[in-house]
Amino acid sequence: MSELVPPPAASQPAPTVAPSACPPPRVPEVWVHDGFYASLDRALASMRARLTMGVSPYAAASAWQAWAVNLLKAPGRQTDLAERFWHNQWQALTGIWDTARGFRPAADDHRFDGEGWANPVSRVWMQGFLAAEDWWEVATSRQRGMNPRESARVSFMARQGLDALSPSNLPWFNPEVLDAMARSGGRCLIDGAALMAEDWLRDGVLHSEQPETFMPGQDVACTPGTVVFRNHIFELIQYAPATETVHADPILIVPAWIMKYYILDLSEQNSLIGYLVAQGFTVFCISWLNPGAEDRDLSLDAYRRDGVMAALEAVTTICPGRRVHACGYCLGGTILAIAAATMARDGDERLGSITLLAAQTDFSEAGELMLFVDEAQIAYLEDLMWAQGYLDQRQMAGTFRVLRDRDLIWSRLVRRYLMGEEEQEFDIGAWSKDATRMPYRMHSEYLRGLFLENRLTAGRFAVDGRVIALKDIAAPLFVLATEKDHIAPWRSVYKTALFSDSDMTFALVSGGHNGGILSPPGQGRRSFRRSFRLGHRPAGAPYAGPDDWHARHAPQEGSWWPHWVNWLHRMGPGKETAPPETGVPGTEYAPLCAAPGLYVLQR
Repeated sequence: MSELVPPPAASQPAPTVAPSACPPPRVPEVWVHDGFYASLDRALASMRARLTMGVSPYAAASAWQAWAVNLLKAPGRQTDLAERFWHNQWQALTGIWDTARGFRPAADDHRFDGEGWANPVSRVWMQGFLAAEDWWEVATSRQRGMNPRESARVSFMARQGLDALSPSNLPWFNPEVLDAMARSGGRCLIDGAALMAEDWLRDGVLHSEQPETFMPGQDVACTPGTVVFRNHIFELIQYAPATETVHADPILIVPAWIMKYYILDLSEQNSLIGYLVAQGFTVFCISWLNPGAEDRDLSLDAYRRDGVMAALEAVTTICPGRRVHACGYCLGGTILAIAAATMARDGDERLGSITLLAAQTDFSEAGELMLFVDEAQIAYLEDLMWAQGYLDQRQMAGTFRVLRDRDLIWSRLVRRYLMGEEEQEFDIGAWSKDATRMPYRMHSEYLRGLFLENRLTAGRFAVDGRVIALKDIAAPLFVLATEKDHIAPWRSVYKTALFSDSDMTFALVSGGHNGGILSPPGQGRRSFRRSFRLGHRPAGAPYAGPDDWHARHAPQEGSWWPHWVNWLHRMGPGKETAPPETGVPGTEYAPLCAAPGLYVLQR
């Protein structure tokens, strides 16, 4: 735990594992002694895992081996690839002078947008690279008889290798770098070397330390409020009202614990929490603990029981007699769905509505993150966490950067280290560098029970000894996905519609996992035009697949925030009341300190 945060005055007992009617996820028992020789093996494995940032080289090697074996026994495919190789060479050669006949970068590939790539010398390198990229894309496409996940992993690794070898990353091939060198007399390389030395001396990675220009409570996370509850896993913030009267039902926000909560409360113009408060809502938000090695035994159910349910108890005590509009973002949405299904099973009707923002409940189509989730990879990651007691933020951040390496690694490397350009910091960029750790036991249970075994929608996820089901949820749902999400692909998020029967509104918004959520109305702070699709499914209506849904709902320009607020209005009682008191003095919900609290400051 951070030195900034003293232990809560009334500490709660360590979380325990509830009995389960279903066999529990196959999690190695990390909270008991494994025996000397097993511990020795795991200690050695953890050292290897640290060297590779938790990525298993054995999983990668086995995928390439399977690909090579399948290719060796397919002479027809070998011949086809040989013909494609020579065809690509001819197309690349003609494309040097005839742009209409050459290779073109993909629509989302901006590495070759500069004017300098139009000259014939630069086009030689660009066309040769694009020809190789096309050939490897075909060569690593799925082969008959090969495991689909191994095939996808090989394709992913080939793409990563090619991205690293792109001529746009090499100063003697990139015309934009050569132009910057000519204009600065080579000074840009000296500046870039100084920036590289500064970054590596600071933390050994590409400029990942949180900048001091955006500090929680000063520049971000500034919506006025008060911490009204704190336990061993979270703080609860109650935000100060901005209107004379407020909507009768409060909102409880459950953010992801993988990052700090203030993605939803960035600078004033980008704060979703601030927007809700200005619209007359009483808003509460969880701020999760940044766990340390001493929190290794925190379980996934502890985040439900001592997190979501404890927060809900606090909100309903502060706002008695009211139903709560619960909103979960990313992993927070997943644990909220688990909590809501458990409440529905047990007859708890305190939720007036449920909003899931970029949150998955089914993990069978979880995108490229699934390439990092199989038995070998999880075991490798568990060995790493076993030694540390948690998964470090740098190890997590590396995985997410790899998923978008062109934008988050290579283009930044070129601008910063080869062109000597200081990056302009934005609030969302500062937030993304303010990562958190994840406890060993919880993350292992999450990866195995949800990602690997997909228990929640398979009818095998038990809470307190009994299975839960999303279809038991009767509260109206507002489910939102983002079009360019590389963490929670929108078709995966949409599958909530397949496993629920309640009234559901689904929104598909432009942008990515974080940027799509930040969509304040009336501001054109992004270069692209914001848009969204919105559709409604009455309770009990037949299921429509994601592609059918997409075809039936035309995009609308603008922000989705006002439409969500209108939906929240319809879900409430339609009346306003005086703002509730801040906390409940004299109880465990008495005001503790000003927002953003202490846990958000933990490093």
